[in-house]
Amino acid sequence: MEQAEPHLLVVDDDARIRELLRRYLASTGFRVTTASDAAEARAKLASMEFDLVVLDVMMPGENGLDLTQSLRSTSRTPILLLTAMAEPEDRIAGLERGADDYLVKPFEPRELVLRIRNVLQRVTAGARETAPSRYLRFGAFRFDVERTELYRGAELIHLTTAEAALLFSLIDRPNEPVSREELATEAQFSGNVRTVDVQMTRLRRKIEHDLKFPRYLQTVRGTGYVFKPD
Repeated sequence: MEQAEPHLLVVDDDARIRELLRRYLASTGFRVTTASDAAEARAKLASMEFDLVVLDVMMPGENGLDLTQSLRSTSRTPILLLTAMAEPEDRIAGLERGADDYLVKPFEPRELVLRIRNVLQRVTAGARETAPSRYLRFGAFRFDVERTELYRGAELIHLTTAEAALLFSLIDRPNEPVSREELATEAQFSGNVRTVDVQMTRLRRKIEHDLKFPRYLQTVRGTGYVFKPD
């Protein structure tokens, strides 16, 4: 059976950019729907299924950062931010809100396609065939390695695709320190290894009781991180 084209939602208040992105992304094998602001994006997300959202940060009214944070409370649909702000702090702010990747304007359209495919690959990769069981348990949590979903008891803990990829990379090899460089490669993070630290901070907020003294996701000074099971 032929695989369906990935369905993208492109959100940008600039009609010219929105149309250029729609045409280019459609020409490279994507199905594209557009929205001009956060309100229209919410309506489209409520009525259709999307594989990824390409979201401009600087929009009037509810901006891209606020929309990202709001969507993350109910959805795991990957989000790629487009931002004119090139400072690392600005881009990290997007990751902290729950974005899966970011791209600074102006950008090469081919790089946007590459970033989109990298994020989609993280989503569809699924669990490794060597995973010993469907669930990996620690403390009050269980991690579904097939769906890359985290539960606390019966409660589903919403993870971004980036957070889920990072958790899987660590939980798949307990007690083994993993470098930031290796984690960035396995999780297909764009940019430098600082992205790993940002995603780790977000992940710990959802798992650890004490962020200063994490129980499960521990820092290995000079190396990276290690998952410590019970």
